[in-house]
Amino acid sequence: MIYFDYNATAPVMREAREAWLAVTERIAGNPSSMHQYGQKAAVALSEAREQLAAYMGCHPQDIIWTSGATEANNMVIHHFARKLGPAGEIWVSAIEHPCVFDSSQFYFGKRVRLIPVTRDGVVDMDWLTAELADTRPGLVAVMAANNETGVIQPWREIRSICEAYEIPFFTDAVQFIGKMPVKALGECDYVSGAAHKFGGPRGVGFLKIPHRSTLTPLLHGGKQEGGRRAGTENIAIIAAMMAALTVREKQIARNEHLLRGIWRDNFERELLRHLPGTSIVGANQPRLWNTVSALMPDGDRKLQWVIRLDKAGFAVSTGSACTTGKEEPSHVLSAMGYKAAQAVRSVRYSAGWETTEADWEALIKGLIKTQAELHPGK
Repeated sequence: MIYFDYNATAPVMREAREAWLAVTERIAGNPSSMHQYGQKAAVALSEAREQLAAYMGCHPQDIIWTSGATEANNMVIHHFARKLGPAGEIWVSAIEHPCVFDSSQFYFGKRVRLIPVTRDGVVDMDWLTAELADTRPGLVAVMAANNETGVIQPWREIRSICEAYEIPFFTDAVQFIGKMPVKALGECDYVSGAAHKFGGPRGVGFLKIPHRSTLTPLLHGGKQEGGRRAGTENIAIIAAMMAALTVREKQIARNEHLLRGIWRDNFERELLRHLPGTSIVGANQPRLWNTVSALMPDGDRKLQWVIRLDKAGFAVSTGSACTTGKEEPSHVLSAMGYKAAQAVRSVRYSAGWETTEADWEALIKGLIKTQAELHPGK
């Protein structure tokens, strides 16, 4: 089986497993305890915090460890729901991940304003610039890169505009981290990330908040993380996450992602050549080097492709893993202006650092074979 669903979860890499085992065997204490065992754990936790802060270009105390991005994203929205009061409004891009989109609706209801996107899946900067000139929301939330299409959002430009207007800016960088350089992310007010998207373990992530600012806790029952997030920190999986990120940052620094982007581009050309009627979502915009969102030939359904490709030895998806089982079309594609009949044909192919050029070539052959099975005689 060749895996092409890295945007859902990346397999845990060797370095992360080794780091987890080493810390599990070496550190037994609770970092909140005052004895030597606890202090040893606290040092390891502090070192991991300093390492992540150095990568992102922020202060170590800006980092809060979480169980993943879903918790981190809910923490941000919950905080502003308490901070802004009953009349506060937030602006959220129309293509956000469900854990941002749904938590915003839960806490703010009609006080959420959706930021529109273009047909190519990019936040409409003309709209945003014009609207911010007249109105000041309590928060602007735009993801760094979309999980379904791979389209990279202009988060740097949005951050600069928000800074000029003194509006807090939040970016869900889950898909971006581990695939692109993270350094400038530290300039954003709020940033979320999750280890399992880049080869770390499941169940660990982080939230970056503004330096010296307060955060209304989502979880209560302890004073961990400076009183901002209750619960004993899992040092072993935090260390595993940092081991994985260290490897990815080195690969990015060596520009290894550029070659992988060429493999992705070659795949897209072959896909369009061999399967007439296919189109690539967001093809004209900068995208993550690993992601292809394709509308498969007219008349076919995405689940047909997913099921048949699975039987042929390829793991692909219909889009966000968090929306699996929903009957309605992708809210991302709907926001981009695709009709339901088009959106229902979307299949996402997402590679990882371990994906080879031969894997992409094998996938093309698998798609050609599947197309022949779906339309015998053509």
